[in-house]
Amino acid sequence: MQRSELQQYLQEFLQVDKFRDYAPNGLQVEGKSEINRIVTGVTACQSLIDAAIACQADAILVHHGFFWKSEPQVLVGMKQRRIKSLLVNDINLFGYHLPLDAHPQVGNNITLAVQLGLQEAAPVSSLPQELLWRGYLPHSMSPERFAEWIAAKLGRKPLHLPAPRKDIRTVAWCTGGAQDYIDQAYELGVDAFISGEVSERTFHSAAEQGIHYYAAGHHATELYGIQALGAHLAQQFGLEHTFIDIANPV
Repeated sequence: MQRSELQQYLQEFLQVDKFRDYAPNGLQVEGKSEINRIVTGVTACQSLIDAAIACQADAILVHHGFFWKSEPQVLVGMKQRRIKSLLVNDINLFGYHLPLDAHPQVGNNITLAVQLGLQEAAPVSSLPQELLWRGYLPHSMSPERFAEWIAAKLGRKPLHLPAPRKDIRTVAWCTGGAQDYIDQAYELGVDAFISGEVSERTFHSAAEQGIHYYAAGHHATELYGIQALGAHLAQQFGLEHTFIDIANPV
């Protein structure tokens, strides 16, 4: 398919215009105009780019791309090497951040819910951009058992900040660096909150508000959305799709 066709489809499918984000969503580095083979990955690091070159990919789709608001604008060092690799090999780079977190079909939050077996998963509609989600475990678990459950499902042991409540049934979550949603999760009355990253202040929020918190890993919680998006495009347009996991313990 043509690059412009894929770009337009993703713009509409992921409802990009709904979001105010920290980086551009869509085509970030332009490559060849015809796309047959795509590679997906969580972050546009050099290892992913090198693997995509080896796969002879026409395009890379990631959740964490380039040109974040807080980063320097100059193309030097690591950033220059990454972008040079894309340009020399004529590979397109597409990045989708918040739109991929929130999407109801292939988003990080819904695919994490599926991975963890959470039922009635849905965004909290009172919050903007539908980034905080809520659902239920199929049956109550002790906090310790739930930590083991997360570890088994994600392949990574979570950091558990305990609270007085004994069992967990209701859960709120937001993937990645969303630890500060713990306060909104508490207002929902849920037993536990999951995100990827944790901050020093999160410990006090969990302890003082009596809500169990699980930091399951930024990378580990965002593995599934970009895979689902690639699989969707492969099915929709007959593209060759390869997901490449560049392991990251954070």
